[in-house]
Amino acid sequence: MRALIIEDEIKTGTYLRNGLRENGWDSDVALDGEQGLRLALAREYDLVILDVMLPLRDGWSVIREMRKESRLTPVLFLTARDAVGERVKGLDLGADDYLVKPFAFSELLARVRSMMRRGPERQPASLRIADLEIDLINHRATRAGVRLDLTSKEFALLVVFARSSGEVLSRKLIAERVWGMSLDADTNLIDVAVRRLRCKVEGPFSKPLIYSVYGIGYVLEER
Repeated sequence: MRALIIEDEIKTGTYLRNGLRENGWDSDVALDGEQGLRLALAREYDLVILDVMLPLRDGWSVIREMRKESRLTPVLFLTARDAVGERVKGLDLGADDYLVKPFAFSELLARVRSMMRRGPERQPASLRIADLEIDLINHRATRAGVRLDLTSKEFALLVVFARSSGEVLSRKLIAERVWGMSLDADTNLIDVAVRRLRCKVEGPFSKPLIYSVYGIGYVLEER
């Protein structure tokens, strides 16, 4: 899943991007309303997190133009002002939810999950490969009905594999999608992480799902 964060406070934008990444989201960050609107109209997103007070173009204007162009992407408004009139205005313009700063990231995540469940274009709630099922809403994975005890990074790694099932992913691509960083040629971070994930996904079961592709990377698929 991919989110667009339109937020002029760099610290807040980074906090949101890192938190979403921990929960399986890729994110773009725009620092003003003009840039945010351009991205929202040019690319496909599953979610927009939109600050109200922005340079160049405010959040009201951004969502107004998005809806005018028939962009029905779910929008979560962020604002520092807890006024009923502003909340009503945002919802009337087409926002799906409203969160007042400061906020707990756990609450934001809960609201995002709720938005994803109700549409407008219903998001897939789970991914399934063979007897492996990944619950994207509650961040749980099971295999043959047995719950897998995964860390947040392991879950994010598994989601990246599952969303590209059958596609060989390079170590560089995995590092960018899961850790948001460029891969140092001398590090074995990806190999160690995949090995640990394999132990949990495959260890108790007879059939492997994650395969090494020599010189390239890894692929998750049923063979």
